[in-house]
Amino acid sequence: MNTSLPQLHWIEDGQARSCRWHAENGSPPPKRVQVADERLNADTAYRLACEGTALLWQGDFHQAKQMLQAMARRIDKKPVKKKTAPATDAQTAFHLHRQAQSQRARVLAMLLIPFDTDYRIPLRRAPDVQQACTEAYGAPTTAFVASLRELLGIIGAHEWRRNGVEVAALGAKIYPHYGVFSPVRGEYIDLVWKARLPSTELAFDIGVGSGVLSAVLAKRGVQKIIATDQDPRALACARDNLERLSLAAQVELQQTDLFPAGKAPLIVCNPPWLPARPNSPVEHAVYDPESRMLRGFLTGVGVHLEPGGEAWLIMSDFAEHLGLRSQEEFWQWIDAGGLTVSGKMDIRPRHPKSTDTCDPLHAARVQEVTSLWRLKLK
Repeated sequence: MNTSLPQLHWIEDGQARSCRWHAENGSPPPKRVQVADERLNADTAYRLACEGTALLWQGDFHQAKQMLQAMARRIDKKPVKKKTAPATDAQTAFHLHRQAQSQRARVLAMLLIPFDTDYRIPLRRAPDVQQACTEAYGAPTTAFVASLRELLGIIGAHEWRRNGVEVAALGAKIYPHYGVFSPVRGEYIDLVWKARLPSTELAFDIGVGSGVLSAVLAKRGVQKIIATDQDPRALACARDNLERLSLAAQVELQQTDLFPAGKAPLIVCNPPWLPARPNSPVEHAVYDPESRMLRGFLTGVGVHLEPGGEAWLIMSDFAEHLGLRSQEEFWQWIDAGGLTVSGKMDIRPRHPKSTDTCDPLHAARVQEVTSLWRLKLK
């Protein structure tokens, strides 16, 4: 047993047991663990999870899924109160929403399941998840324990990867990998498809993700694209999609933070839109703590722009409507980067949440606009 890896410890049949612990968000193994099966009722399971006791499931797999659903219902059931104080502003509503999401995830992550060395689950009626786990985790090495909620996310990601996401601008599908943001919001892709190209010779795609914007640029005739990302999963995903689309010869992938060496007449970036801390790997595509990537792009892009070139920044103003970032800050960062705005294209979101009046952030969502900012050197 490799004790350098995080270990989960528990007592079973009077014997001390341990196994490797895995959590994609890097959370430490629970300190209190109780073996559980379908004899445990949902109220007790929920109470134990809220108190910080993890439940290592040893019964039927489908019963474990039902238990998780029952626990989720108890979280989502709103308590009856005489006075319910609504959030006084959008920023407060956002922070309360994120806090509730975090607490919900923490409680539901307390239902654990074991994995054998080959990713088989040693529970009755357990599905075959070997391919899904291999896609997410890589080749299996040792037995481990992880949360059922994480496994269900892996299974869901496997289905996304198997079925793909239709991208109208490409007339084809993009196949997102686990931990890589799925291009389900097509409006920002439409902006890149329609914007006038300053050059078709060379472009940099900063933060390639699934590879969808590199694919759009290649389809539009850009002869060479250098696409960067820090995440190996994103680079593997982009490579897979570009090969599927027969566009790999036009795109060079590089693992680096922000910019490759050299200059280009077109530099495109679609950074995470919200300056907040992500709670899971896939949320890194949505949440950018302290606007690190956005500020890094605006600060450094001028050095990499060819004379007369353009930097395309694709951004939603959702953060501004939530009070997480001010317009003044945004314009200051543009100015400090030695940039000026030469044009701007806007589009309204089409995703389901934009019309969901039950969404706690609905007041901000109805005002949201996604823009392609055309930036040039002063």
